[in-house]
Amino acid sequence: METVVIVIHLMVVLALVLVVLLQRSEGGALGMGGGGGGGGLMSSRGTANVLTRATAVLAVAFFVTSLGLSLIAKMGDRPASVLDAVPSATQDLPTSGEGTSGNGILDSLKPREEPTGPQVPAAQ
Repeated sequence: METVVIVIHLMVVLALVLVVLLQRSEGGALGMGGGGGGGGLMSSRGTANVLTRATAVLAVAFFVTSLGLSLIAKMGDRPASVLDAVPSATQDLPTSGEGTSGNGILDSLKPREEPTGPQVPAAQ
């Protein structure tokens, strides 16, 4: 579902960029419709009207797909809380001075005694 919305979103973005570039502006841009002639398929006023409406429709489609993608991302896999991985307080924890082999969080972060993968040779 997410991939389909992303593909639609990218197609809308490309179409929106092209339509905006085709519009005639005061600076010239890529302006479609050319010079005076007047006898073309569409007059310059009609072309501007179509491009303006197309821009508005594509802008609405862009916002809808953006909101859809954000909702899909929100409803997707939620990250687990860090506190879910913490051992419960009911486990036997060593009291101060009774040794260092407890089952606390810091003890779980210590490296294991036996290697679990390929080892790097010792420097000479």
